[in-house]
Amino acid sequence: MKRWLVRVGFLLVIFLMTTVPARADGPNLNGVAFEQKLNAQVPRALTFQNERNQRVTLGDYFGKRPIILTLNYLRCENLCPLELQDLAATLAQLNFSLGNEFDVITVSIDPRDTPIIAANKRQLALNAYSGATTDAGWHFLTGDEPTIQTLARTVGFEYVYDAQADDYSHPLGIIVLTPQGQVARYLYGIDYSVRDVRLALVEASQNKIGSPVDQVFLFCYHYDPTAGRYSAAAFNAVQLGALVGVLALGGFLFVMWRVEFKRKAKS
Repeated sequence: MKRWLVRVGFLLVIFLMTTVPARADGPNLNGVAFEQKLNAQVPRALTFQNERNQRVTLGDYFGKRPIILTLNYLRCENLCPLELQDLAATLAQLNFSLGNEFDVITVSIDPRDTPIIAANKRQLALNAYSGATTDAGWHFLTGDEPTIQTLARTVGFEYVYDAQADDYSHPLGIIVLTPQGQVARYLYGIDYSVRDVRLALVEASQNKIGSPVDQVFLFCYHYDPTAGRYSAAAFNAVQLGALVGVLALGGFLFVMWRVEFKRKAKS
């Protein structure tokens, strides 16, 4: 029942976000929005503490594979845990290997969060990801407020702290980075589409991961930055359908010709 109520509340939040704050440009609602900054370079030198209380820079994770970046409030008891659990469930369906073909970096926007909290939240996320081992490529980072704000500004993640409620208001969504740490795609909301996450990773990797089938999907779907998702490209789909039809007709005629040729050869 509690999870059902959370989801109902989430749907209301998503409605508000998709109609006002979660968009590429324009005014935001109470300072909470995604301002898309495609191709922005995430600073390599930004320093955080990982879940093992080790000092790391974001550049330590660059140069290998595409990255899904999430910014969350780790001690949140509302939508953040649900967002991370649903993201983990989506990633488990990708047929991509976490830590081999892509990484996930979750950064806390609350400077009071600690590596101990990060380690606990990381384990919960990995458990939701089909019981992945602790060596999987999902990294939980905490840091000081100036560093967090620099990262948030770079990727266009606009959030506010409510001192009275001691809570953070922030947009919901993930940011997909290239292996070099450039912003490639934004996907809004929660309960992410497996197709959208997969296509975003394929594009961010510059087609270094994925299959020929993914290229067909990328021909038929295009990224809509305003909506933060992939939408059908009707004209391309029609072209592909026409090509398939021509190939099917050609194949049929070839088979019929072969049958007729063999029949005449026997006679």
